[in-house]
Amino acid sequence: MARPRIVVTGLAGLSPLALDMATTWKRLIAGESGLGPITLFDASQYDSKVAGEVKDFDPTKYVTAKQARHMDRFTQLAAAAGSMLMEDSGYKITPENERSTAVIMGVGLGGLRTIEIYNEKLLKSGPGKISPFMIPMLISNMGPGDIALKYGIKGPNLVTTSACASATHALGTAYSEMVLGRVRACISGGVESTVSPLGVAGFTAMKALSSHFNDDPTQASRPFDMDRDGFVIGEGCGLLMLEVLEDALERGAHIYAEVVGYGASCDAYHMTAPDPSGAGMEWAMRNALKDAGIAPEAVTHINAHATSTKQGDVIETRAMKSVFGDHAKNLHISATKSMTGHLLGAAGGIEACFTALALQEEILPPTINLKNPDPECDLDYTANVAQHVACEYALCNSFGFGGTNASIVMKKWTA
Repeated sequence: MARPRIVVTGLAGLSPLALDMATTWKRLIAGESGLGPITLFDASQYDSKVAGEVKDFDPTKYVTAKQARHMDRFTQLAAAAGSMLMEDSGYKITPENERSTAVIMGVGLGGLRTIEIYNEKLLKSGPGKISPFMIPMLISNMGPGDIALKYGIKGPNLVTTSACASATHALGTAYSEMVLGRVRACISGGVESTVSPLGVAGFTAMKALSSHFNDDPTQASRPFDMDRDGFVIGEGCGLLMLEVLEDALERGAHIYAEVVGYGASCDAYHMTAPDPSGAGMEWAMRNALKDAGIAPEAVTHINAHATSTKQGDVIETRAMKSVFGDHAKNLHISATKSMTGHLLGAAGGIEACFTALALQEEILPPTINLKNPDPECDLDYTANVAQHVACEYALCNSFGFGGTNASIVMKKWTA
């Protein structure tokens, strides 16, 4: 029996580039940066003062002021993206589909800012000043939970937490559940908002963040460039509506792309550093290609994980060369974190949206700030200017701390 075909019928997101997916995509293709000085807190004492913040966000456009007060910022972002996704997809929850629709999202750190705020209150005023809303505000599963509550979605509702691979693992889990026939539609992707004192301090202490471009933030994220010195922390949300093909066709939904493969692996090497051989990354990509039933040569485009770290970009290049062999030189690779920064648990969600749009629009986002290429990074990274390329298959990579790796394969939709 043939397994169900799974298609993308809705896209939504908020990013450092814009408060909606259409404007985000327009600015992304234009090669514009969404990075700037940190404004969400006083970063004057920090070595890294740059972030990709979601600017001018007003949660009360999507929830009431009272609801917003009882939500961490990451949940507010999820609520906003959920509303936009339901509108873009045209998907309606009914008594017939409420239990066969799921919400499966990736969240890396959850309500870190809420933890900071209430820890300060605890130390200053004691336990009597802690709000009963604190726990519901900070727990990661309130991202998908709030969406389910708003729309009455009664199918599986869960979070995957695997550092920077969280959202891609969520998409892979959603895809797998649908292929197995357990659900027929799923809201999936990821959300994160940890541009906060503790979040930035923690990543700075690890020497993971860029600190050489504080005076010129738009230059700070520069994947595959010799002058890269770390990633730029970002925030945002990227969601996709996944549906079984026959259901999407029956209701006349717009189809952006088809999801055809998923692969995952673990380096089992180090708490934070990737395996220098790239074997774990390689295995995730090979698993995704095998699941899709395609040869490596079928892939034209890769949205790379490409965080702008010294080790990571070289190792991912090494892994792509191993998987694709001689075909690696024909790949068109985009590092969209050069414009959005690294959205951590949300990265795979927003980048999967970009991958679907790249297939549909036949235009590939650039990797900006690639001015002095690293000799060890010698593939085609779509340097600085978008390229018009028609692709049948594209791969989206996410690799996280703990050596956790995930890849998704998408196919261009043709009726």
